[in-house]
Amino acid sequence: MSIDDVLSLIRPAVRNQGEYVVDHPSGIDVKLNQNESPFDLPDEIKEELLDAFGQVDFNRYPSEQPQELRRALAEHEGVSPEHLIVGNGSNEITYTFGLAFLDPGDPVVLPRPMFSLYEKVAHLQEADLTEVPPRDDLRFDTDGLVRAVRETEATMTVLATPNNPTGRALRIDEIERIAAASPGMVVVDEAYVEFNDEPSARTLLDDYPNIIVLRTLSKAFGLAGIRIGYLVARPPVVTELMKSRLPFMVGRFAEQTALSVLRRPTLLDERVRQMQVSITEVAEALKTIDGVEVVPTQANFVIFTTPMDADRLQDHLTDHGVLVRNMGGYPELEGYLRVSAGTRAENKAFLTALEQTLSAHDQ
Repeated sequence: MSIDDVLSLIRPAVRNQGEYVVDHPSGIDVKLNQNESPFDLPDEIKEELLDAFGQVDFNRYPSEQPQELRRALAEHEGVSPEHLIVGNGSNEITYTFGLAFLDPGDPVVLPRPMFSLYEKVAHLQEADLTEVPPRDDLRFDTDGLVRAVRETEATMTVLATPNNPTGRALRIDEIERIAAASPGMVVVDEAYVEFNDEPSARTLLDDYPNIIVLRTLSKAFGLAGIRIGYLVARPPVVTELMKSRLPFMVGRFAEQTALSVLRRPTLLDERVRQMQVSITEVAEALKTIDGVEVVPTQANFVIFTTPMDADRLQDHLTDHGVLVRNMGGYPELEGYLRVSAGTRAENKAFLTALEQTLSAHDQ
């Protein structure tokens, strides 16, 4: 049997996909390309966690669900623990949606552009994908989304608000319109909800049992390296989704880390405020640079264009030790770059490198 024979055994829906890879070049001092929090945990929490680490029984499996963390997150959300599933990052839960809801040929509606993982899950499940392009200002086309879910009778619709990669958000009444029109599940990814002034879609759960709200501790909480995400849904939906989950997805140490941060709500509030100030200052500074156009944002990142080719500009910034994200992989965002909120020093380094590069380009 040849290796080609072996590879032919893998489903075409898998072989047609690419890996999700983010480049990490060496020599980078300022990393602003993945919408992470620029703030590590305070030393006092790390010391507390070192003690907790010593108490972990490494030879024992964790609980099917981390019950103490589940209760703490439920209290954070103002719901009962039966409304929650905690996962190994929100991305892991995304795959659960594919397993639970999608058979080959099922209609799925996604706005465009949006975090690429949802499109990948739809393709892996061989779903029939309908993508709704944005308005000219990159806001969601809510009317188009409502038409699409009605016309396709969508089994699943996904809304990311605020949206990665645009930073745009849906109003709560727009989410409600889409949920009311949809005969299927409506997943609302709120990875950046802490930076948004709009109410959470969780407030719609009582009236719309087809809504599932997805959250992460990677952004505002600054725990991207720990991998904790969770969903909020009606308890009967949670019960069914648990049947498609892999067991033991959340380790004890990750649970203890999340609990330590949840016990400090003032720290979270301060970190969110700092990131909001940070990205506002960056966006305002970008607007003062000739030829730069900035898209309004309700997240901890902002996208922008310049007169310079985005590929070349990204390379020059990398040469300056500054890493940003080129959004050219999305057809609507060709020419755009995305920069995340950084510390004051990181923001200054980014803006200095950008102005120097653009100035040299003009000469």
